[in-house]
Amino acid sequence: MTTITPPTPVSDEAVTLPDLSTDGGGSKLRAGDVLRVGASGPRARRMRTVLSALGVSIGIAALVGVLGLSESSKSALLDEISALGTNLLTVETGQGIGAGDSALPAAAPDTIARLDTVSQTSAVWSVDADVYRNEFIDEGETGGLRVMAADDDLVDTLNGSLADGVYLDETADGYPTAVLGSVAAERLGVRNVDGGQHVVIGDDLVEVVGILDPFPLAADLDRSVLIDVDAAQTFYDADDDPAAIYVRVDDGAIDTTRDAIPGTADPENPEEVTVSRPSDALEAQAAADDALTTLFLGLGAVALLVGGIGIANVMVIAVIERRGEIGLRRALGATRAHIRRQFLTEAVILSVLGGLAGVALGMAATYVYATTQGWRVIIPIEASLGGFVAAILIGAIAGLYPAMRAARLAPTEALRA
Repeated sequence: MTTITPPTPVSDEAVTLPDLSTDGGGSKLRAGDVLRVGASGPRARRMRTVLSALGVSIGIAALVGVLGLSESSKSALLDEISALGTNLLTVETGQGIGAGDSALPAAAPDTIARLDTVSQTSAVWSVDADVYRNEFIDEGETGGLRVMAADDDLVDTLNGSLADGVYLDETADGYPTAVLGSVAAERLGVRNVDGGQHVVIGDDLVEVVGILDPFPLAADLDRSVLIDVDAAQTFYDADDDPAAIYVRVDDGAIDTTRDAIPGTADPENPEEVTVSRPSDALEAQAAADDALTTLFLGLGAVALLVGGIGIANVMVIAVIERRGEIGLRRALGATRAHIRRQFLTEAVILSVLGGLAGVALGMAATYVYATTQGWRVIIPIEASLGGFVAAILIGAIAGLYPAMRAARLAPTEALRA
């Protein structure tokens, strides 16, 4: 006869079940496992991932592009200032109230040239004549251009250059020839001097012998048609008093020379002489560019913030949609820390994707635009690296609340949902 021995009763103290409602016991989920689990969400919802990352990428692209274009533009401007020189002064008659019909004396260019600190001078004179492309143009259609007489040293004094042709031709047998400023050439439709190009100055048909490159330090000359001084006095009764005098000064003597010029140019009325430094305008432009850069950086930061809010919104929706998954993982032993890390990793992955795309887009935009403008391409390391780090931080902050919300879900409640 077989005797059946009843099982030994097990006391309640013999079995210890893990408490899944807390993070006790330490996490057994490795970093690679966290990354793999966190990446499962973005892989499963690719369109949502792309759209979420797009918001961050726009903000990062704006930041990188603004900083890159600002540095490239500023570099080109500083190179231009360096090439043109900051030692150029422009001498003109006063334009303020009470200046009246004041004019610079005819001897002013020579007296200014006698100053020890002056290395080079050149002058231009106003000519009372209009310029037209041909004789069939209406008299009122001047295009905002003016005729000026200039001496032989003008291009050298301004560190200018010719785009085509030669400077004022002294071999024209006493007949005037013309050199067009860059804007004047464009408005008159003269692209080169081949084939004997002519313009009408006053009632005379004048041959165009040269076209100038832009004068950054004397923009008024870009809209001018230049003729020789002797021809201007012979054919158009040009006044002897110069309209403006351009002065190159020895380095380090700008301020002292600037103070001495009014009394030297017009001893009788020095208060009616104004002396300006054209490079100051370019330096002011650089300062204005810095202010605009700050403004655009603020706009880029706003776009980045909007992208972060978009990630937070997507992650909250993901938590709501995946409550069943969260409950199942908790029932299988996942701790709150595991769930929190999973959703935080998803948010960071979205921001990393957006950051990489944004940095690439911003660098590409900077390269394309700077190249088309003829600038050196300069992308500060703080723009690309800082933008990428900012994207990660935005993603981590945006994903923190959804991750904590997911971790707080009780397994039974999540499974019922």
